[in-house]
Amino acid sequence: MLVPLGGHRAFVNRAGFQDDSLAEVLGLQEWLAPEVDDFNPKTVRIQLRKLHKEWENQCSGAGLSACLDANVARLAKLVGLSATDCRILEFVAMLKSERLLDDTADWLGHLTSAKVIHVLAVLLDLPELEIRDALSTHGALVQSGLVSLDRGHPGTLSGKLELLSDQFADHIVSSEVDPVVLLRDMVAPAAPSQLKLSDYKHVRASLSVLRPYLRRALSSGRTGVNVLFHGAPGTGKSQLAKALAAALGCELFEVASEDGDGDPINGERRLRAFRAAQSFFGQRRAMIVFDEVEDVFNDGDNIFGRKSTAQTRKAWINRMLETNRVPTLWISNSVGCLDAAFVRRFDMVVELPVPPKSQRTKIIEGACGGLLDARAVDRVAESEMLAPAVVTRAASVVRAIRRDLGAERAAAAIELLISNTLEAQGHRAIRKSDPNRLPETYDPAFVHADADLTEVAAGLDRNKAGRLCLYGPPGTGKTAYGRWLAEKLGAPLHLRRASDLMSKWVGENEKNIARAFRQAEQEGAVLLIDEVDSFLQDRRDAQRSWEVSLVNEMLTQMESFAGVFVASTNLVDGLDQATLRRFDLKVKFGYMKPRQVWNLFRRHCRELALGAPSPDLQARLDRLQKVTPGDFAAVARQHRFRALTSPVGLIAALEAECAMKEGPKGTLGFL
Repeated sequence: MLVPLGGHRAFVNRAGFQDDSLAEVLGLQEWLAPEVDDFNPKTVRIQLRKLHKEWENQCSGAGLSACLDANVARLAKLVGLSATDCRILEFVAMLKSERLLDDTADWLGHLTSAKVIHVLAVLLDLPELEIRDALSTHGALVQSGLVSLDRGHPGTLSGKLELLSDQFADHIVSSEVDPVVLLRDMVAPAAPSQLKLSDYKHVRASLSVLRPYLRRALSSGRTGVNVLFHGAPGTGKSQLAKALAAALGCELFEVASEDGDGDPINGERRLRAFRAAQSFFGQRRAMIVFDEVEDVFNDGDNIFGRKSTAQTRKAWINRMLETNRVPTLWISNSVGCLDAAFVRRFDMVVELPVPPKSQRTKIIEGACGGLLDARAVDRVAESEMLAPAVVTRAASVVRAIRRDLGAERAAAAIELLISNTLEAQGHRAIRKSDPNRLPETYDPAFVHADADLTEVAAGLDRNKAGRLCLYGPPGTGKTAYGRWLAEKLGAPLHLRRASDLMSKWVGENEKNIARAFRQAEQEGAVLLIDEVDSFLQDRRDAQRSWEVSLVNEMLTQMESFAGVFVASTNLVDGLDQATLRRFDLKVKFGYMKPRQVWNLFRRHCRELALGAPSPDLQARLDRLQKVTPGDFAAVARQHRFRALTSPVGLIAALEAECAMKEGPKGTLGFL
């Protein structure tokens, strides 16, 4: 290598050798002796040329190691390598695995791409045109990802010629293996799924199309099959890919995102591994999953103008999405990172939202079976941002230490781990009590409304759809009626408050509103939005553009919602006029009538074991102003830690509640 390419001129100079250890290996140790005072570069170079001729004659006809030769032959058959391709692959493998060869090549200096082609032509005794064609983007070596030529800045020979991975050279020269094994550092068989397709009923509409499409693609060898899964982290995208492969009875291979040392693999190398997988598995009944596609589609830098890997190879990416031989499932946490030109080339785009409560319950039961009782499962499932991965991870941790914790502490540990993760993600922790629980004393008969609430429920049960606006003072039973209505309809309740839907980020409020309506429709739930005035303020009073877009989004979702939607507010006068027209029914909730107050008072005396109230107490109750069911609920909560002992005590507590609402009394005067 040094002599025919002129590297020996840099290696030998007037002062001696640039690398004494290399000189010794080359048989020039006599010039390294301390007693040599008359080092003559010209003489040394002449000796090097003689040694070169001798070695050329001795090595004429010598072959490669049987191991390397056999592995390259298998690869040639698998991906269709030519004789020239094989020679190049063999040389690059030796260059990457033999330190002496690598060190020697460095003395050729920094090479351009054209110079690299010339070097290979000389060393392999092949025409430059064949080398150039073999290393072109259309060549089998590059298409398969086995070898690529860095066409950027000049570099050393080893730096300009890249193999599939750092470990690939060691594998190919060390032992005869199945070609698929050579990919194990970059592409590996996927682990079994922890979930089943039955856990994805919330996307069954998409799966009803996707599953037969993939089955047909696998059986027919259809090319250009690409599906994009996107959604928040932990929503089960990777598990869905594995569950699909299991259901279809095919192999699934994952493109690695980190190497054996745990270091991240950049987008360029992951794409090269993907190309290799397409070549290697083209004849197998298999699919490929490419997780964290952000490594390829969003690894640029907008601030400094650096394009992403996909943007710099846009034409190639587009062509790949149209011609890949192995069906591929691409996974991303956010579809926003992908150029629209790429997105439209996917056969299907499937969003994986957080599963609805019914599905969350099944996932929790499956992952935490034997660790949580039914009430705990229901309590955990109430968390609407709980992703499957959070549940399975927490269950895995607790099962590992279950014997140390005991049954009761194990259940508490699962809830603790899940709550901690939810809070770290910016969500609310698991609530200790059911926020949707209806008070045991609730009865529409105790609610003063300008419509027959029981009749309204019957009408909604017949039609299965409707938009209600419940308005009136706080505590009059608006939210409780929404809970009661869901029970009467036999439907789950999705209760959303302003704090659940409002975000500090512009545009997120609209997304949260759309998600709330979508989730309710998917699960057939009654959607109850409390404090709806936060979202439906009169647009004429808007100070910012996002306030208008917020109202517009709510109106759009209301009109397209096919289920039962209930909105409650204490401030109906501030609602946008267009909003009021879109409600099918507006129900006013007022303060309780005296007869309702007396009947609910008697009910509480019975429930709290205070004894039957005497009739003369009714006159005292009649003097109370602005009594609401909420006042009774507040007094009942007080009873838990400040026990009431008689009906008179209950009246006194109600009087105190009403006095607080009336506010402090004062006199008008002048100082």
